Amino acid sequence: MKTFFRNIIASILATLVLFSSMSFTIDKHYCGDTLVDTAIFKQAKTCGMEMSQSKNISEDVILKKECCKNELIVKKGQDELKTSINSLSLDQQLFVASFIYSYLNLFERLDTNTFPFKEYSPPLIVKDIHVLDAVFLI
Repeated sequence: MKTFFRNIIASILATLVLFSSMSFTIDKHYCGDTLVDTAIFKQAKTCGMEMSQSKNISEDVILKKECCKNELIVKKGQDELKTSINSLSLDQQLFVASFIYSYLNLFERLDTNTFPFKEYSPPLIVKDIHVLDAVFLI
């Protein structure tokens, strides 16, 4: 059961690191006040109402205001992730070493040959319990 929860928490933390370091864009295309299309990671489809402007704009051409607009939302992810611990100061190295030493000493194992009941004698048998309960090893 512990390993199941540990795997779930590890998966959640891995996705958190992935999404915090990932950049993405959201592109929205409005025609007037209505939202026509929304796209993630690519350009949104247009409604086909854009006015094409020629490169040769003369003074007698009246330019109309476009009814369409694009909205671009850019979420920039974290670029600097520290992956190595090569640049620890002496104080930080001392803290890490003392923390690991004290943490590992919390879990000292007992000797495998220690029997706390070795000095006690077993209780006297009044009746044969195996015969009374009809429990036999086969």
